[in-house]
Amino acid sequence: MAILPMKRIHIYALLKERVEILELLQRFGTVQVENNLQEDELFEKNDLTEEKSAIDRDMSMVSEAISILNYHAPEEKSMLDSLKGKQELSLESFDKLSMQHQEIYQTAKQIKNLDSQIAELAANLHKLQLQIDALAPWSRLDIPIQFQGTKSTTAIIGTLPREMTQEDILIRLAELELDVDGVHLDIISASRQQTCILLLCPKEQGNAVEVALRTMGFARPSVSTNDQPPAMQKAEWENEYENRKQQIIKAKSDILSYANSRGELQFLADLLNMRKDRLDTAERLLESKRTIIISGYILERESEALKKALYNKFDLHLELSDPSEDEEVPIQLENSKFSEPVEGVLKSFSLPGKGEIDPTSIFAIFYYILFGLMFSDAGYGLLMAIVCGVLLWKFPKMENSFQKTLRMFFFCGLSTLFWGAVFGSWFGNAVLVISTTFFNKPVSLDPLWFEPIQDPMRMLVFSMAVGVVHLFAGLAANIIQSVRRKDYKAILYDAGFWYMLIGGLIVLALSSEKFIEILNLNFVVPTGIGNIAGIIAVIGAIGIVLTSGRESTNWFKRILKGIYGLYNVSGYLSDILSYSRLLALGLATGAIATVINEMGAMGGNSVSGIIVFIIVFIAGHAVNIGINLLGAYVHTNRLTFVEFFGKFYEGGGSEFMPLGIHTKYYKIKEETNYES
Repeated sequence: MAILPMKRIHIYALLKERVEILELLQRFGTVQVENNLQEDELFEKNDLTEEKSAIDRDMSMVSEAISILNYHAPEEKSMLDSLKGKQELSLESFDKLSMQHQEIYQTAKQIKNLDSQIAELAANLHKLQLQIDALAPWSRLDIPIQFQGTKSTTAIIGTLPREMTQEDILIRLAELELDVDGVHLDIISASRQQTCILLLCPKEQGNAVEVALRTMGFARPSVSTNDQPPAMQKAEWENEYENRKQQIIKAKSDILSYANSRGELQFLADLLNMRKDRLDTAERLLESKRTIIISGYILERESEALKKALYNKFDLHLELSDPSEDEEVPIQLENSKFSEPVEGVLKSFSLPGKGEIDPTSIFAIFYYILFGLMFSDAGYGLLMAIVCGVLLWKFPKMENSFQKTLRMFFFCGLSTLFWGAVFGSWFGNAVLVISTTFFNKPVSLDPLWFEPIQDPMRMLVFSMAVGVVHLFAGLAANIIQSVRRKDYKAILYDAGFWYMLIGGLIVLALSSEKFIEILNLNFVVPTGIGNIAGIIAVIGAIGIVLTSGRESTNWFKRILKGIYGLYNVSGYLSDILSYSRLLALGLATGAIATVINEMGAMGGNSVSGIIVFIIVFIAGHAVNIGINLLGAYVHTNRLTFVEFFGKFYEGGGSEFMPLGIHTKYYKIKEETNYES
């Protein structure tokens, strides 16, 4: 349980070496550059908005190229490939590829251009298909659709909005008092939706005939044929359609040819992201015409190594100093392999604030215990521990954050296995049900202690006892913090008096036969000890009243605040009762598992019964694991954040975020000795 000590660092260097210095700091990954330097007449901060925008455009281009490549030539990956972690890249390979970044960028640009070409060709194909479909009903027409007629005749070419015969059209025209004797009408095609017609009439009748046709819903064709008969135009468009289609196939083939460049594109994406991080950092520096000033924090244990590396490569001046007492220093935690996995849970609440300890090691123990008590099935715990253990063993290079999560659930699985064995739950009562149903010989795994379902009151008492220990551990952490702050009075005021009050009340209650009877306990504390405990509780209460408002100089206000502080004893009572959720979730897991087993066994001892049992067993327990795993995780966090942290921990610290190599695809394997 440690918060790594930090040093203040100031670097004064030449402006011309800014990029190289930032690259070295990025590879070290141990300096958080601050934005706290003030500008003056000589030094000012550089606005790198244009450079960052250019990087963003390049990153977008490369990202799109990778997405295009993944769409047309997806990588063959299994579900477990994501656990292998990032591919390692030696520093030599990194530098070699960095020299080729322009060529790689051109590859990304070509892929993007090919994709744009495909999109444009696809749009043209759609347009051509619509034109071909529109021209299909006119295939029998042997003159251009735009044909207007001759010197003495008018040609009217178009569509009517439903299926009509030649007779229907001529009768309708006659009804409109038109002379149809000189009219020649051809039906080019007819369907339910429309009838395509060609009508020839004397020129002097042209306008009147078209007006009459308009009353019938006539419309000129929306498609043109460039002075060619429709059949010829259609054939030309179909040929163009095939050509465009071949162009799309060629463009897709060209994209596929870049499949081997995927790794280089991914490298360029990482490289650009690193450059973006350096530009973000460069904006925090102070610059004059020839010099720069870098200010920030560095891990104390890394300071000398970085100092040597910088002095060996650059002409600069470096200052290291201890942060001031009132300075908000970023937090970097370091814990054992056992405690480290729950750092993510702590960060989701908040990192330690100024003057606070790192509680990870303390709450990790209780976290695993509480989780196991809530999940409380040995079969589930064994299964979870095996799965997490195998994944950790098979994929040692997986991402650190995911590795920590798996280790956390591995330890939670071991705790669940232990408490499940203590309470006798192995996939509920699966052993008893299977042996009775299919072997006609009842066999059961007896609990090492007791079965909560058979004795829930004992489980409730045990849950509250665990809660008392958990809360008292929180007060102990408060004492540790007070010692570190050298606030020795707070040891008694903020923890000692509460130990006396709560502990005294508990012992006093245990000396009451009525209370013992309610809890169904088989022991009672002697009355004399109970009386002494009551006196201690009174002393604790008086101490709380006198000291809870000690920040006030007015005695009346101090006493009022003290009385209000004493009222918090009800909060302790509710906190202890909150641990009844250990009983509730533990019973829920076991009860649901038992019901699943009983349901599966309803098919009896037959082939079909065995099949039904297997299906119900696997599906039912999978659902039960999912639901109660989530419940155990949520409520363990709740007991930690509210009940435990509420006794000593506020948080509010900021995470140490050094300039480093934050990549998506590759992990750079350092091989260079910076001291050389």
